[in-house]
Amino acid sequence: MDQNNNTQRINIRPGVSILSVLRHLNYKPWFALAEFVDNSLQSFFDYRQELEEVSDKQFKLKISIELDPADEGQIIIRDNAAGIHMKDFTRAFRPAAIPPNQNGLSEFGMGMKSAACWFADQWTVRTSALNEETERLITFDIGKIVHDDIEELTAQSQMARSDTHYTEITLSKLHKKPQKRTIAKIKEHLASIYRIFIRENVLELRFNGELLTYTDPVILSAPFYKNLHESPRLWKKNLDFDFGLGLRVYGFAALRERGSTSSAGFGLFRRDRIIEGSADEGYRPEYIFGHHNSFVYQRLFGELHIEGFEVSHTKDGFRWEEHEEIFLEYLKKALNEEPLPLLDQAEGHRTRPKPQEIIPGAEVATARTADVIEKEIPQVLEQQIKALPDTQNPPISLPSVTKASQRVINIELNGNQWQIILELSNDPSVGDWVSIYDQLIAEIDLFGSSIRRLGVRLALAHPFTESFGGVESARIEPLLRIAVAIALAETSARDSGVKMAGTIRRNINELLRNALFKID
Repeated sequence: MDQNNNTQRINIRPGVSILSVLRHLNYKPWFALAEFVDNSLQSFFDYRQELEEVSDKQFKLKISIELDPADEGQIIIRDNAAGIHMKDFTRAFRPAAIPPNQNGLSEFGMGMKSAACWFADQWTVRTSALNEETERLITFDIGKIVHDDIEELTAQSQMARSDTHYTEITLSKLHKKPQKRTIAKIKEHLASIYRIFIRENVLELRFNGELLTYTDPVILSAPFYKNLHESPRLWKKNLDFDFGLGLRVYGFAALRERGSTSSAGFGLFRRDRIIEGSADEGYRPEYIFGHHNSFVYQRLFGELHIEGFEVSHTKDGFRWEEHEEIFLEYLKKALNEEPLPLLDQAEGHRTRPKPQEIIPGAEVATARTADVIEKEIPQVLEQQIKALPDTQNPPISLPSVTKASQRVINIELNGNQWQIILELSNDPSVGDWVSIYDQLIAEIDLFGSSIRRLGVRLALAHPFTESFGGVESARIEPLLRIAVAIALAETSARDSGVKMAGTIRRNINELLRNALFKID
């Protein structure tokens, strides 16, 4: 340090050209901001005892993030951690300089540099380290550093009290300025990523002055769906898998009281910080959760702590290598073990919504259907009104097509035997959403009764089914029941003397294919 002008030369070798490449990293803004939070937390843990000694009361880490999108944009991150000490100063600003402690939240020696360069062309760090009587300021201008191949930077310094401790990072000339929707996601993800530190009252994290909080989902308390008369159970269980070689996964899994397509799923933690599965990006492997419209996908959640597995350098995913498949097999088996089979309960449990909870969904459904009726129905309806009624009886059979499923049901009606055949076809050549055939078999059974064969075919490759049915049984089943209701209602109407009863089914098929399958 030059004692005359209070400056210090900071070597930022090797390879300063790498700084210009960092803006192209595949970051999400919340994970980029998390790099700064990680550094603050690690500083707190490294100097916790000293920080508590100089504090009049129990010390609490406070981090604030302020975003100003005006003009070229600016982000300021401030903390009251222990600051950057002289012994760490050069390493802190040198790319890929690995810290001595690689068991904490800052382990690659790139977090602050990569995140700052990802956000901005210019950034400064102002810091005062605990028990050091100096405040230091260093400025990075990436364009100038790379263009001039600068390998040393000048850090300005001035006197400070030894009991002051803070770091302020200012990112200027942002080439990624978070907008309104992204800002909401940033706050939600940061609260989720650091939920354990927030929950344990270690961290106070603010964004534009707003205190970030995390609310734990309410866990389902209910009887097993196969035995509704039993006492309610709390659907939560602890998990622990030790794979040897220092590889371990532990935590808990549970079911949400209210399903959520956006908020369910596992959070995967490393050193109490989420690596994967924050906020609306929960870890939901299809092997366990199924597709997005399954009940498991909407209800199952939990927190799993991962030990011994490496993470990506941006700390937004685990490097499972060949172990993820093994882990998922263990996890799926444990989730459904008695006495709390979480997967079975998630699929089988049904909650009757409160009247006020139905209103938002009902309003959306009404509005969207009304739009389709207004835009698409008049032309189809006009043609149907002009069309002649369907005077034909159903055929005695339907063309053979590719089937996804078929089931034969035998019932007795008025002393006669009925054979109802349910058929789900995934053949795209099937044009009608619901088709029927009706055949009286000439043969007589042992009791002298005739046998009537009624077939009901639902088209899975139909635009309406593809728009609203999906692939899960919970979505297909209600559509199949409606199709059966249409077919049986038509059959019973015709048997009771109603003429041209097939006209309604024909019109339903036309409306579903030409208008009502549209979502927008």
